[in-house]
Amino acid sequence: MEPAARQETGREKLLIRALKGAAVERPPVWLMRQAGRYLPEYRELRARAGSFLNLCYTPELAAEVTLQPLRRFAFDGAILFADLPLLADALGQKLDYREGEGPVLEPVRDEAALAQLSMARMHDRLGPVYETVRRLRRQLPEEVTLIGFAGAPWTLATYMVQGRGSQDHAEAKRWAFRDEVGFGRLIHLLVDATTEYLSRQIEAGAEAVQIFDSWASAMPEAGFARWCIEPVGMIVRRLKSRHPHVPVIAFPRAVGIFYAGFAEATGADAVGIDSCMPLSFAQKLQKSCTVQGNLDPQLLAVGGEPMRRESARILEMLGRGRFVFNLGHGILPDTPPEHVGALVEQVRAWRP
Repeated sequence: MEPAARQETGREKLLIRALKGAAVERPPVWLMRQAGRYLPEYRELRARAGSFLNLCYTPELAAEVTLQPLRRFAFDGAILFADLPLLADALGQKLDYREGEGPVLEPVRDEAALAQLSMARMHDRLGPVYETVRRLRRQLPEEVTLIGFAGAPWTLATYMVQGRGSQDHAEAKRWAFRDEVGFGRLIHLLVDATTEYLSRQIEAGAEAVQIFDSWASAMPEAGFARWCIEPVGMIVRRLKSRHPHVPVIAFPRAVGIFYAGFAEATGADAVGIDSCMPLSFAQKLQKSCTVQGNLDPQLLAVGGEPMRRESARILEMLGRGRFVFNLGHGILPDTPPEHVGALVEQVRAWRP
């Protein structure tokens, strides 16, 4: 067994065991975007960094952001602080962050623009990210699992083709529908690049990885199979051939009934589910994989009895099976930190 997933006692960490489907004493808990704008210490560090890219590409700062929530809350996992479009930047696409807009990229919409992308210097550009992972493995509490991550090829492609975030992902969808061969070249490049990116994170010390397909729900059935399931499955199989003991979480957000069979089709150890997923449906998924989710981030922002009641329902419905407690999406910026503390305490106190 790979030593990265072990504590000094030799026993695998709680989150690792849960992701692999083992019986555990309680469900582990971590939250998407647990390091971020809801914490005042993050906002102070972000202002000091000068730019978001500088924050991501400075290992000392990125490691500090990752560690900040661990100093407040007893999470079982810490997810690397970075951002999905960094891989596009490393492939040679011009990337900037504008206040109020998020990532802005020079669009890739044809074969000529695609030809300008290359993996030749990818690892040089991403070297600071790998150094952040190495720093975190030295600094994290021994019981906390370090989670690496990347965007799924389809989701990253939507940013690369559109040039920014989008509600309808029209440019990417039209390219995929109009020219499967050309769009397929972009997806295959992203499969190769994402595999190498995650593999390097694991080699640097990541103990589990998550693949975010945040915009998977934009595709109809045939497109979902072609551009979401197939690429993620290729990445998972390649990672498993190199790092067979490192769990892989896949998060195809908001895909409804398409969750059925997703773990089997991709080989993912765990599947993240969004807040709209009925818990009775999630229970069926637990027969084939670990389920991660799915408290509504708005309930975390509200806190109090509504949050406690729904969290208790999730735990009662899913906590006796293969389960990791998380949100259905990321923490909202206006979430009071004390609500996060109350949630973590509630989850950690629950027993099956």
